[in-house]
Amino acid sequence: MKSKGELTNFLKAQIEVENEIVDSLNNALVDIKNPPVKGVLKGISLDSIKHAEMYAAATELLTGVSRALSQENLDKQKAQVEKHIRLEAELIQKISKVLPTVENEKVKLLLNAILEDEKRHHQLLKMVLDIIVRGETITEEDWWELLWKNVPFHGAPGG
Repeated sequence: MKSKGELTNFLKAQIEVENEIVDSLNNALVDIKNPPVKGVLKGISLDSIKHAEMYAAATELLTGVSRALSQENLDKQKAQVEKHIRLEAELIQKISKVLPTVENEKVKLLLNAILEDEKRHHQLLKMVLDIIVRGETITEEDWWELLWKNVPFHGAPGG
């Protein structure tokens, strides 16, 4: 992208596309009776909702002013993300263990799709923890370092 404005416009256009996909899929789901097809299409619809929210978040990162998290907010968000990293790891392990025993190709296809989603979720959560949560945080220690870093005698006599 040549400019922040062009990227912002692109992101906003993608939100519209994702919302159109959601509307289209939700309208189609009304008439679909086949549970696997309905489940996959519903999953795609939910992914499109997620994508629209992620495009909106990216737009906010480009156009808004980022607010630092308090230590309390950091602790809560970090705990939630770490919990879900553990849950995703458990799901990956369970599905990976059962998958080789599944003989039904249709069930295997669905479980493989779920497994790939879980793996992506797991990696994304790790990145969220490292990049977004920690990157948006100013801890009390950070404040003290900022306040005292360039003070010549750090409050001690000796001017």
